Amino acid sequence: MSSVSEIPAASASAAIEHFEKRLALETDCSDVAKALGAGDQDFVLLHVVGTPEAYRRRHVPGALHLPHREITAERLAEWPEDTLFVAYCAGPHCNGADRAALRLARLGRRVKIMIGGITGWEDEALPFATGAEPGNFRRAA
Repeated sequence: MSSVSEIPAASASAAIEHFEKRLALETDCSDVAKALGAGDQDFVLLHVVGTPEAYRRRHVPGALHLPHREITAERLAEWPEDTLFVAYCAGPHCNGADRAALRLARLGRRVKIMIGGITGWEDEALPFATGAEPGNFRRAA
């Protein structure tokens, strides 16, 4: 028996429940890029870590810089209550997206994290935007 099969796999119904819950909380760089490229952005993309200077150097096109520490009810008031937020951070070594997602959820907002963050975006050779403005994926590509 291998170390892979030593612990029995979950039942199909348990796997369905697990992965449905996980996908309700996460998206990935490819899906975000596809939505941005198609002009089908039905979410607010948040770059939730780093300094304004780091954001200006590179960020996912279309993302707003809103560090997780600055996520407040007052700041979120500019978006409708049913807005879906997608938060990302530096990458798998960073928990900024989780911190932002927790803040958003505690404020009653819908949220997913973009797994991989900037590292994942770069790994998929997707274009970055520069400057203080969010930019546009279609023009960055």
